[in-house]
Amino acid sequence: MTSSPESPAPFLRTEGDELLQALAEQRELLLITVRGISDAQAARRTTVSELTLGGIVKHLSRGEHVWTQIMVRGCGELPEGMLDMEQYRMADGETLTGLLEQYAAAARTTDEAVTALPDLSRSVPLPRTPWSRPETVHWSARRILLHLIRETAQHAGHADIIREALDGAGTTAQR
Repeated sequence: MTSSPESPAPFLRTEGDELLQALAEQRELLLITVRGISDAQAARRTTVSELTLGGIVKHLSRGEHVWTQIMVRGCGELPEGMLDMEQYRMADGETLTGLLEQYAAAARTTDEAVTALPDLSRSVPLPRTPWSRPETVHWSARRILLHLIRETAQHAGHADIIREALDGAGTTAQR
């Protein structure tokens, strides 16, 4: 479900629907940046940053996967792979098609999990990480979803710069 200035978004019934719509719009912007590129282009660095288009897709896929686990399980345990630094790199043998399939699956899982929640106020403990405060921190499902929106938007912007440096294509021109 997308909207444009010519066709406003239909009325969405719940807060979860509204937030999922915002996340879907950010995902769509990210996906525009990888449209029509090869695996080699997806793995190529185009700026001083280590980020690549394939690495960003991989990281956002992992991010949706782990944050959805945190939200659904609500146990405060660190999800497998959350701290894996390889999530930022497109590894040898990985394809952009495969990474996009993983991203689509993670997005479906997130959407289904949020839709199944009776209330976005559900509070869950966050897992301990090296940068965590000493006390247990709790976030609502709402805040986790807002975090995913922010993270996707931030990396969609990174991806746009990487793509523009790659071949001059910008997201706005490709819409």
